Amino acid sequence: MIQVLLVLAGIVVACFLLTVLVGAPYVPTKRRDIVAVFDDLYKISEKDLLVDIGSGDGVVLREAARRGARAIGYEINPFLVMISHVLCRKFPHTQTKLANFWHISVPRETTVIYTFGESRDIERMARWVERQATYVGRPLYFLSYAFTLKNHKPVRTSATFALYKIQPLQGHKAQV
Repeated sequence: MIQVLLVLAGIVVACFLLTVLVGAPYVPTKRRDIVAVFDDLYKISEKDLLVDIGSGDGVVLREAARRGARAIGYEINPFLVMISHVLCRKFPHTQTKLANFWHISVPRETTVIYTFGESRDIERMARWVERQATYVGRPLYFLSYAFTLKNHKPVRTSATFALYKIQPLQGHKAQV
């Protein structure tokens, strides 16, 4: 019995370590922070489809849904996906998908992409958002918690958030 528990604990730890190696560690966004952002920085509404990259336990998805938006989270940790499914069950306009966001294209209706990124990858994320904006054929809002972009000027900022409007790639850059 102890061996089974040790194996299960090892699997859980391995899933969380994988998250750190592939992207950012699991550090949940505080609900009060995302409430303030959706009140002051980006007034999300029923017109929006939010994509949360690295959605963790789904707190951002739930708050977006409370405001009428549709929300999709991409998460590579299967345990966090399960937790998010349970916590989001009362919100039919939310989805959590077990996927590495680097390898997906966002739905064409996407209006805003949220991340609690990591300094190592934030510029790469911005380039990914540019490719997604090119894919959907229009600018996308990119809401970053805790990390700013060097090559983009924010539309608005708060103490810990920056909101960017990311334009589609043009000409030869679009083929990259």
